[in-house]
Amino acid sequence: MGFFSRFSLSRDMGIDLGTANTLVYVSGKGIVLEEPSVVAIDKDKNPLAVGEEAKKMLGRTPGNVTALRPLRDGVIADFYSAEIMLAEFIRRAHEGNPLGNPRMVIGIPSGITGVERRAVVEAAMRAGAREVGLIDEPIAAALGAGLPVTEATGNMIIDIGGGTTEVAVLSLQGTVLSESVRVAGDELTDSIVQYLKKVHNLIIGERTAEEIKIRLGSAYPLPGEDEPMMEVRGLHLMSGLPRTVTIKGEEIRESMSEPLSVIVDAVKRTLERTLPELAADIIDRGIMLAGGGALLRGLDTLISHETGIVTHVAEDPLRCVVKGTGEVLKNQKLLERILSETSRTA
Repeated sequence: MGFFSRFSLSRDMGIDLGTANTLVYVSGKGIVLEEPSVVAIDKDKNPLAVGEEAKKMLGRTPGNVTALRPLRDGVIADFYSAEIMLAEFIRRAHEGNPLGNPRMVIGIPSGITGVERRAVVEAAMRAGAREVGLIDEPIAAALGAGLPVTEATGNMIIDIGGGTTEVAVLSLQGTVLSESVRVAGDELTDSIVQYLKKVHNLIIGERTAEEIKIRLGSAYPLPGEDEPMMEVRGLHLMSGLPRTVTIKGEEIRESMSEPLSVIVDAVKRTLERTLPELAADIIDRGIMLAGGGALLRGLDTLISHETGIVTHVAEDPLRCVVKGTGEVLKNQKLLERILSETSRTA
């Protein structure tokens, strides 16, 4: 293999193109970038900031600046800003080095349409990719979580991201059956916004709701722990003036109960459709939780309680998908298969 071939191979990239966060893996380096999926542009559509810097502008921009999230429900909602974001993240991942066009493996929700898949491929190609392979997020997450997906045994994984929840039963490096619901971290956050508005007449922004979810949120009562509390500042709906209210963790759990029940129902439906032999394997091995949503306290307990199957949280749930794309890059046979499958369908 010549110098340029080796150099090109070393630049192959795995991307978890998430609704909330984008993570990038570079061959030979590991995970090199982890940024919010947010872009700020001015009225002439000139990019002003990407990633963390742009996220700080959400809800705080003047009239001539827009901070937006290019992806909604796990798919590209704004093609132009998605392309800007991808190109900038690729540049940062390679420390501004313009040489070579990388091959990319991108994790996508399993339930998206052919049109949505082509949009991801096209955005990546325009952002500088030489070749693009798409991998379903449940498979990538399972690889990243270290599940034995290459064996003839049933594995169940629930990947809860910002925009979608993916429930899948895997065996022999493939998906036996899966279900994708567009209810995930964003809906949990939005349910907190709606609850405070309805019950406390308090209007809060997305960032405040996210902070409440992280600090107070739980999916199941935590035994032996006092319910946490925090003061929340927002605008009073009636007076229009700033106000502070004290919120309990129990209230936040109640506010999130509806989207959580949608996720649990998707898990139950998937288990009901699972073949008996694979179901027996899942009972033995348990269910694996991945994605940022897996960090919600008590979610594993809730799913265990509702299904009767032991549920585990992956060691590093937020990075499972991007680690899985890295595993694909290391496996030349699997990489070539994914690249060829994508070229046929995209």
